[in-house]
Amino acid sequence: MPELPEVETVCRGLALKLLGRRLAAVEQRRPNLRFPLPPDFVARLTGRRIEAIRRRAKYIIIELDDGMVLLVHLGMSGSMVVNERRPALLDRHDHVVFDIDNGTCVRFNDARRFGLMDLVSAAELDHHKLIRGLGLEPLSRDFDGPALAAMLKGRKTPVKLAIMDQRLVVGVGNIYASEALFRAGISPKRLAGTIQGERAAKLAAAIKTVLKEAIKAGGSSLRDYVQANGELGYFQHLWKVYDRDGEPCRICGGPIRKITQGARSTFYCPKDQR
Repeated sequence: MPELPEVETVCRGLALKLLGRRLAAVEQRRPNLRFPLPPDFVARLTGRRIEAIRRRAKYIIIELDDGMVLLVHLGMSGSMVVNERRPALLDRHDHVVFDIDNGTCVRFNDARRFGLMDLVSAAELDHHKLIRGLGLEPLSRDFDGPALAAMLKGRKTPVKLAIMDQRLVVGVGNIYASEALFRAGISPKRLAGTIQGERAAKLAAAIKTVLKEAIKAGGSSLRDYVQANGELGYFQHLWKVYDRDGEPCRICGGPIRKITQGARSTFYCPKDQR
């Protein structure tokens, strides 16, 4: 599933091409994605100018000139790719196609259809059922050691599961949780409530660093993920522990181990992470 760096990369790519442009035409090629598309979806979008594109957690937020927001989630396999012109032949998984007033085209492609789109008033966005329960943005100024320590205080769950809890801190998915814990020297099995003081400061800093490096690299390309320009990210080549079960740790040379936590694979170095 695309995580925060992948979604941020897509947002930045879309913004470069679409800010200030109008949606000349919208083609809805099926009635639903994960959920039914909003009523009068095409009519409500056609002719609208794009005022801003940003990210909240793993959601793409496209602000329109009529005070509405197009809320997009890529699901597990979704992509939004900008083409300089509309392809002569669309892919069968191109479920929504946006024709822009300068002739470019944006295709929302989602083979598994776990993605979603909704239209909501900008004034009501923070109260939307998918947004209102979300936690702190890890790249915000408010996210630091003391903030993380306060979130985790008293929690009995393993720290890796806690930092992946979207109600606490958003967007730190499975890959980046493993990578951040390695950099902070913290075992993913350690109880979340024990991450206080210096440990919390190290982990908060590691989360920020890993996410920023991944964004700079265009994200990690797994399975179907591509950037808005159709290119692959390359942060997977910089992984220090993720998907390296049995390979030597780049610090101590000992083997990287793989365990399962919350039905997800966790990778860590037993020697360097305590």
